[in-house]
Amino acid sequence: MKRLLFAILFVLSVTGVATAQNVSVNAEMDSCQRLIGEQARIKLKIGVDAGKRALLPQFDKEIVEGVEIVEKAPTDTQLLNDGKRLLITEEYVVTSFDSALYVIPPFEVLVDGIPYYSEELALAVYMMPVDTTNLEMFFPPKDVWAIELTWNDYKSAVGYFLLFILLAALLAWIIVRYISNKPIIRIVKVKPKQPAHVVALGEMERIKSDNSWRASGNSKEYYTAITDALRVYMNERFGFNATEMTTDEIVTHLLQVKDKESIREVRELLETSDLVKFAKFNPPMNENDRNLVSAIDFVNDTKPQEGELPVQPTEKRIVNERSLRSKRLLLAAMVLLSVVVCIVLVLFILDLYYLIS
Repeated sequence: MKRLLFAILFVLSVTGVATAQNVSVNAEMDSCQRLIGEQARIKLKIGVDAGKRALLPQFDKEIVEGVEIVEKAPTDTQLLNDGKRLLITEEYVVTSFDSALYVIPPFEVLVDGIPYYSEELALAVYMMPVDTTNLEMFFPPKDVWAIELTWNDYKSAVGYFLLFILLAALLAWIIVRYISNKPIIRIVKVKPKQPAHVVALGEMERIKSDNSWRASGNSKEYYTAITDALRVYMNERFGFNATEMTTDEIVTHLLQVKDKESIREVRELLETSDLVKFAKFNPPMNENDRNLVSAIDFVNDTKPQEGELPVQPTEKRIVNERSLRSKRLLLAAMVLLSVVVCIVLVLFILDLYYLIS
């Protein structure tokens, strides 16, 4: 019986070929025996003259009932005999999950509308042989073992959780900082400014003690120093730009705040200074000393009284709104940190799911 079965398989598995009018249809299988679930390969080769139109067989999921198509390779076409002949090859990967002897009918190929057939193929599918005489070789299913968790199993989940808490807190702080938009406040200590009359009188004392101009006889330098000190004092005390004015302009402005008699000596000092600087006039020594005394007296007569001096602050509060660049940096940090927080949260959830499952 076994010899007869193999003889049938041999006859059926021989390559089927049909030829007519220069058309050949050849079907071959790599093996005629397979265990359940194993795969076999079937090659279908069609030889036709070039220029003829061949229509190959079409299958859905099975070639025959019980023989399933696992994969179909792309159709391969080759030119032979200097392009006169055409060889078309199709390959199917098949399998079966039922033990039986399957007869695969001839493949039908239409060439210019005329059908051509290959011969039948056979596929014998066997079950895995089981030795029923030695039952002691079979074992029952094993029980499910409960695996104890160790620190290495959940340390990553703990790390992700702590990192998530830290990054979430930092993100919340940046969001609050961005929304509140608090200005940057700086307290700067201010050095009290010396009153104008103190500065002017100090400059007069320096001029009085400096005798270099006496040795050189350079009255121009002497008068320039005196009038510059007076002009700066007038700028601060009376509020007009005396450093850029002529003598007549200064006197005109002084007459608006002082009487004519009180500024007579200052006018004489300024006029003498103009003569020295522009007309190379060299006044006598006693007149030089008198003009310096006149300048000192003018400052003392016009300086503010004790109660008129403004109270100067010792500290200055500087409020600067946060720059546009810092706002953009905060916004970028919010977006980037949000992405990182989401990634850490997903990793923590995945680790937690792994531990629970």
